[in-house]
Amino acid sequence: MRADDLPLSNSFAALPADFYTRLMPTPLAAPYLVAASASAAALVGLTPAQLAEPELVDLFAGNRVAVRSQPLSAVYSGHQFGVWAGQLGDGRAILLGELNGPHGPLELQLKGAGMTPYSRMGDGRAVLRSSIREFLCSEAMAALRIPTTRALCIMGADQAIMRETVESAAVVTRMAPSFVRFGSFEHWYHRDKPEQLQQLADYVIATFYPELTAEANPYTALLAEVTRRTARMIAHWQAVGFMHGVMNTDNMSILGLTLDYGPFGFMEAFDPGHICNHTDQQGRYTYANQPQVGHWNCYALGQALMPLIGDVDAAQQALALYQTEFAATLDYLLHAKLGLQTVQDGDQALLAALFELMTASHVDFTNFFRALGNFQSTAASDTVLRDMFIERTQFDDWAARYRARLQAEHSNDARRKEAMDAVNPKYVLRNYLAQVAIDKAVASDYSEVARLLAILERPFDEQPEHAAYAALPPDWAHDLEVSCSS
Repeated sequence: MRADDLPLSNSFAALPADFYTRLMPTPLAAPYLVAASASAAALVGLTPAQLAEPELVDLFAGNRVAVRSQPLSAVYSGHQFGVWAGQLGDGRAILLGELNGPHGPLELQLKGAGMTPYSRMGDGRAVLRSSIREFLCSEAMAALRIPTTRALCIMGADQAIMRETVESAAVVTRMAPSFVRFGSFEHWYHRDKPEQLQQLADYVIATFYPELTAEANPYTALLAEVTRRTARMIAHWQAVGFMHGVMNTDNMSILGLTLDYGPFGFMEAFDPGHICNHTDQQGRYTYANQPQVGHWNCYALGQALMPLIGDVDAAQQALALYQTEFAATLDYLLHAKLGLQTVQDGDQALLAALFELMTASHVDFTNFFRALGNFQSTAASDTVLRDMFIERTQFDDWAARYRARLQAEHSNDARRKEAMDAVNPKYVLRNYLAQVAIDKAVASDYSEVARLLAILERPFDEQPEHAAYAALPPDWAHDLEVSCSS
């Protein structure tokens, strides 16, 4: 396929030049395809076979620019670890343009395509390790039905990049309807540029939230809708044990998508205070803190939009939607995880007692909920489940309460298991699984990346032939650490 045949457009490029810098990607020497997602490619009318063709390898490695492309790097600012960091911007990301697909246009963004004016002290490159992690997790989250950016492909090259050690270069192409962030609005608010602030808000509303134009104050309505979407997204994170690791305001999507996969992790031994990001020494972004941080970030967005909203009470009302939306969504998801079809008094206490037990015994989050689908409402005990706990008699007490709760709504075990297996994944991207794929890829064996992608695209299926991928982490995995350089 010819790169110049791609019908690219770029609505973001229609904004004034203040919002970005036009520039060309920096080429990689002799790039090659590492991995491609067929489901992501289908969203923009492409196939993995086409992505392996030389012209598209060059395009998505940054070695050539399609004739209809208007590559650019966007400016934004943000709060990092709760502290105002000032101007940031796409330090290693370049937007190529948009492609239309069956569900609408998606922007194609190269991550790792060289330095931009916003790179600060960075080299603008990504490494194979971090690119594989982002690629796999983007697609895994989509399969888990969690709002997320997507990953189209990874292009690699035998080019040395210095991080903690020497690593090889890679470029991951990610996709989303938009990569506008909370920090995109903060940038203009903190620079006291109300004209640009309004231009950005009007673009976002007209392009992604056209239904809000009929509201009395579309900017208040925008804040309310983004607040709702963010709350729902984070509730979904909590329900699968996902930890983002670096919830800075520049990593928060204006569309409520999971954005910027760096030092993320999926909960294994349950610990609400777990820190998945080695850089987060104060523990700001623990699993337990994610809901509050999401709310805090929405307040930062609300502050940035105040010149357009003009009414503190209206902004507060919009932001108040967060807690009710988060609580309602998480309550719904947790009821589904426990196979409960109705809401009854005492359910919150039952859930709280379960998480307390899981914390005390450091029970594996994913495996426990998957195994809970096999719980028998008529049996006296469950050996597999109780053996996950240190204090088995305490679990027995909880199980008796759970059994009584199921019987109270006349639960059918077979139908309940089917429903629970449809919401409790068997397979998530555990850090050790990603590391195995990375280690093989470093040795030029990309088969494990493809195999792991195929498994993660069907996280709720039993896949008995891949049961080993649902196993607890091996001893060596306890020493794995991920940081902002990941």
